[in-house]
Amino acid sequence: MAGAPRAKADTLALRRRLLSASCRLFYPEAPVKIVRGRGQYLYDEQGAEYLDCVGNVAHVGHCHPLVVQAAHEQNQVLNTNSRYLHDNIVDYAQRLSETLPEQLCVFYFLNSGSEANDLALRLARQYTGHQDVVVLDHAYHGHLSSLIDISPYKFRDLDGQKEWVHVVPLPDVYRGPYREDHPDPAVAYADEIAAFFAESLPSVAGQILPPVGYFSLVAQHVRRAGAVFVADEIQVGFGRVGKHFWAFQLQGEDFTPDIVTMGKSIGNGHPVACVATTQAVSRAFETTGVEYFNTFGGSPVSCAVGLAVLDVLEKEQLQTHATCVGSFLMELLRQQKEKHPIIGDVRGVGLFIGVDLVKDEATRTPATEEADYLVSRLKESYILLSTDGPGRNVLKFKPPMCFSRDNAQHVVARLDAILTGEPERQLHRSPECSMVCG
Repeated sequence: MAGAPRAKADTLALRRRLLSASCRLFYPEAPVKIVRGRGQYLYDEQGAEYLDCVGNVAHVGHCHPLVVQAAHEQNQVLNTNSRYLHDNIVDYAQRLSETLPEQLCVFYFLNSGSEANDLALRLARQYTGHQDVVVLDHAYHGHLSSLIDISPYKFRDLDGQKEWVHVVPLPDVYRGPYREDHPDPAVAYADEIAAFFAESLPSVAGQILPPVGYFSLVAQHVRRAGAVFVADEIQVGFGRVGKHFWAFQLQGEDFTPDIVTMGKSIGNGHPVACVATTQAVSRAFETTGVEYFNTFGGSPVSCAVGLAVLDVLEKEQLQTHATCVGSFLMELLRQQKEKHPIIGDVRGVGLFIGVDLVKDEATRTPATEEADYLVSRLKESYILLSTDGPGRNVLKFKPPMCFSRDNAQHVVARLDAILTGEPERQLHRSPECSMVCG
C-alpha cells in the first residue's frame, strides 16, 4: 500500500542525492512536482493545473484513455519480443506504410528516437560504404555516442567535431546568411552540401522552417555522391505540422527521403520508435548476415500503443485540428509582434511554432535573458513553455495536439500582459537581475 505523498522538498532532496546533476530539471531554481496529467494539462502535488505548451511526447494528450486502455488490455494478454509471429507488429507497420511514400516500405522498431537515429546511421553507412556525415549547424539527433558525434548542439561542449563530420549552415531565413530578402534561399543553402542527415524541421536549432525546395536540391547533391538523405521526424512527425502527416512533405511531392526516423510522439509517452526505409537500403543491411534484434522494440504492447495513437489521431481529426489551432495561434502571435518590438519573428506551421525574441530589430541580437524571464513569469501563471535556439531566445510551442483555441488565447493574453506590464528596464536587464527576478 502506498504511503502518504512525499513532500516536494523531500523529493527534491532525494533526487539531488540519488541522481546525477547532469539530469537536469525544468525551472531548476523552483522545480515543479508533477503528479498527474490529462489532455494538455499537468497537475502538481497541490492540485494546481498547468497548461503544457511543450509536451510534444504526449502527442494526443497526456494519459489519453484509449491509449492507456490499449496498453492495459495487451499487457493482460501478452508482452514478448518480436521473434514470435504476432499481428500487432505487422498491423502497425502496415498502418505506418499507408502514411508514407510507397518507396519507404521496410520498418524497424525500437524504443527511442536516439536508437532510431543510431540505426539510421548504420543503415546509411552500410548502404553507401562511406563514413562521412553532413549535418546542419546546431543540430541535435540524440544522446548516444554515435549521435553526439553528429550533433553540433552537443559536441561543441564535449570532444569537438570529428574529422568525418561536416557541418553546413542552418537554413534559417530569419537569422542565417541567406535571409528572407534573398531571391532563392533554398538554392543558396543547398549549394553547400554533399551528404545529409537532418531534422525535417530543425527544433533545438530554434524552430526553423527550411525554405521549400531546399531538401529536394540537397537530395540531388546527396544522391549524385552515392549517399542517402535521412529525415529525422522524431520531434515533428505524426500530423504535428497540420498540412501533412510528415514534416518532410512540406518540401513538396517530388521529395522523398531514403530513411525516416520517428519516436517520441508515436507512443504518446510509451517508449516506441521506428525507422522506415527503402528495400534497397534494407537489403544492403541484410548482406552483413548480422541479425537486427531489439528486445523491446516492436513488442505486442508497444505496437498496440502505436496503433491506438494512430486511431486517436484519425478519430479526433487532430491533424486538421493542428492546422486550425496552429494558424489561430500564429495570427495571435503575429499581432503581438506588431505590438512588441522584442518579438523579432514568429514562424511555424501547425502546432510547431517559434517566437524569436531580439534585443534589436535591426541586428537581431538574441534576447536570451528576456526569454528566460518570460518563461519564468509564464510558469507563475501556470503556463509551461521553454526556449530553444543557439541563443536560447526562441519561445517554442510544441503542445499536445489537443491544445485548443481557448488555450492559445490564454497563453497569448498572458504573454501580452507580461510584455505590456513590465517596465522596459525589467525586460532588458543584466544576467545578474535575471537570477533575482527569475
